[in-house]
Amino acid sequence: MTVPGPGYAITARVEAPASATAAGDLAVAVGRVGGVMTAFDVVESRTDSIIIDISCNALSEEHAEQITDALGGLDGVRVRNVSDRTFLVHLGGKIEVTAKVGLRTREDLSRAYTPGVARVCQAIARRPDDARSLTIKRNTVAVVTDGSAVLGLGNLGAAAAMPVMEGKAALFKRFAGVDAWPVCLDTQDTEEIIRTVEVLAPAYGGINLEDIAAPACFEIEERLREKLDIPVFHDDQHGTAVVVLGALRNALRVVGKEMNDCRIVVCGVGAAGSAIIRLLLPLQPADLIAVDVDGIIHPERPGLHASLEWVAEQTNRERRTGALRDAMPGVDVFIGVSAPNLLHESDVAAMADDAVVFALANPDPEIDPSLAQRHAAVVATGRSDYPNQINNVLAFPGIFRGLLDAQARAITDDMLLAASAAIGDVVAEPNPLFIVPSVFDNTVAPAVAGAVRKTVERAREHGTASVDVGAALALGEETAKALEGADE
Repeated sequence: MTVPGPGYAITARVEAPASATAAGDLAVAVGRVGGVMTAFDVVESRTDSIIIDISCNALSEEHAEQITDALGGLDGVRVRNVSDRTFLVHLGGKIEVTAKVGLRTREDLSRAYTPGVARVCQAIARRPDDARSLTIKRNTVAVVTDGSAVLGLGNLGAAAAMPVMEGKAALFKRFAGVDAWPVCLDTQDTEEIIRTVEVLAPAYGGINLEDIAAPACFEIEERLREKLDIPVFHDDQHGTAVVVLGALRNALRVVGKEMNDCRIVVCGVGAAGSAIIRLLLPLQPADLIAVDVDGIIHPERPGLHASLEWVAEQTNRERRTGALRDAMPGVDVFIGVSAPNLLHESDVAAMADDAVVFALANPDPEIDPSLAQRHAAVVATGRSDYPNQINNVLAFPGIFRGLLDAQARAITDDMLLAASAAIGDVVAEPNPLFIVPSVFDNTVAPAVAGAVRKTVERAREHGTASVDVGAALALGEETAKALEGADE
């Protein structure tokens, strides 16, 4: 199922005989062990030898070593050194701070720093809200983690979480022009995290919580939302949920089903699964069945954690019990945010006609997509090497762009629903292989930002914290259509 990709790319510098067959021999050696050669550059040529940089994609670190051994095993070939191209990207970090103003003269310095800066400080002291326009708070987000749930790797700690948080910050800037900065906390104490973010908050216009394990992430987000006057957003929960809902709307368009006629299974009720359920319920599916490691969730199941009690009361109208396989017969949609290889081909075959399968566990999904495609009409994964990739980068840059532009003080489910509608509506004509836009589609972030901003503004007009679900969904569609018209 897995194919060599750029995540395990290497560049090997080799010295080979200057023969007519050298290039072919090297390429065959890479291919023989399953590598994919992406570049072949002659660095130096001599009468009796050539120095070549060979770039290859591999499956894993072990596979990269096999490729290196295959090259070095050729007669007359010596591998001088091997560079891991992913590690090269991370040398010295991936982001930096640059000044927005020139500091070329004494006059520049006098305005940007002392004595002129004192007047701006005094203005903010008199009117604290002016910090939103006179400082970086206007366009800056803190990407906060405790390193307790880094990607799918587990509890790696604050330092090991840094590369992910840097990457997140780079995505914020690339896709929405938002300045974000990693805040990696060397504590996993809930009270200490909450207090630390609280005292750091004045410098930021929003807080993006990232890679914090459940159930602590629920309490941290909830209490920070109560304490702070800026939006707090846990991307592992709400970013995933927004993209899933946007993609699901299009998948149901493809198969010709309405949400309120669909029975849906959500497998995995951690951060992402809980948020997906929370956003799905207002859309009133025919039934929603939640499944975790201990099986189907229902009110009579003993030992439910407090975070699951609400799920048990709100879902599973048919009161099904048992394991995942017992939840699957006759359902229309499977959404997996759990673990690899939990779903069997027979489970998908037991679903309703024209079924939809979102197997989103990364890097290995709940079921091999090629097996799911034998029975399901639409299949999506979290991987970039299959169609219909569900990727949070479609959501969080535009969401924060809209929140910052509207100077929002909080984030609501209505804003998230509007964002999901905007993502879905970017795809004008969905088909089984295209239900969600590319992460490089430059219309996505503006569409999402516009939908979020309009939801904030409409809520202010009505003097409420939220608008109704229908209005939120309409705002997403309205923004997407407006952008489509602008493009024309």
